[in-house]
Amino acid sequence: MKLIFIADFFADEINGGGELNNEEFISLLGRSKYFYKEILKVKSSDVTLSLLEENKESNYIIANFIGLSETNKKFIEENCHYIIYEHDHKYLNNRNPAAFKNFEAPKEAIINYGFYKNAKAVLCQSKFHSNIVKNNLGLENIINLGGNLWDTTSLDKMKEYATKDKKEVCSIMNSPISHKNTSGAIDYCTVQKLSYELIDPCSYYDFLNKISNNDTLVFFPQTPETLSRVVVEARMMNMRTVTNSLIGATSENWFEMKGIPLINFFETKKSEILRTVGDLLK
Repeated sequence: MKLIFIADFFADEINGGGELNNEEFISLLGRSKYFYKEILKVKSSDVTLSLLEENKESNYIIANFIGLSETNKKFIEENCHYIIYEHDHKYLNNRNPAAFKNFEAPKEAIINYGFYKNAKAVLCQSKFHSNIVKNNLGLENIINLGGNLWDTTSLDKMKEYATKDKKEVCSIMNSPISHKNTSGAIDYCTVQKLSYELIDPCSYYDFLNKISNNDTLVFFPQTPETLSRVVVEARMMNMRTVTNSLIGATSENWFEMKGIPLINFFETKKSEILRTVGDLLK
């Protein structure tokens, strides 16, 4: 059987957390006992109705899907066996649950309801994330995976960076994305009279290396982070984290760990996530 993985972008295009997670999942699935004759990666904007019609019997994993047309979503919803790998609140027209009291949006703000309802499962990243989705959609097919995936090379790099000496300085992501709230982190450090270093966008491994030169990550996102890979990465690299209540990872029991124990946890977490998703695709 063929597996078709649909996303807006893939890791060879951008180094986003969702894309890196998806790439490792595709790699794990390709090497696992859940054998697929072919795993086809298709950008959402490249999906055509003829592709869907020709592959109606295939399994689908739908990650980010902004580029998926309403016609194609409807066809998948009505005809295909699919899982939604939920990354960033595409069931809301503003994609920001923090705009609503208790993260619960009014009915008129809900979109793509049928697309989520008819999925075999909606995979979430944390308890925090899955509870928000459940409270907004009221569906029973929502599953909390309780974490993300990192490839072996990335975990090995973080093991190395976890043991190096660190400066008493705060790392701040210098992000062009407004809701990552770089200015809020700078204001915090300024008020608290803390030394800080802005980490500009760069390659993934350079980014990990640079933030881990310092002993603390400061991050105050303005939208709920389904997990927040950067916060988890900072903890894996033995850093303190100063953040707010919008971090999904903090709802997980493993968040109390850091350094090598947390890295080891995520090494074993791979097989658990793979087994959960693989069983759903059977």
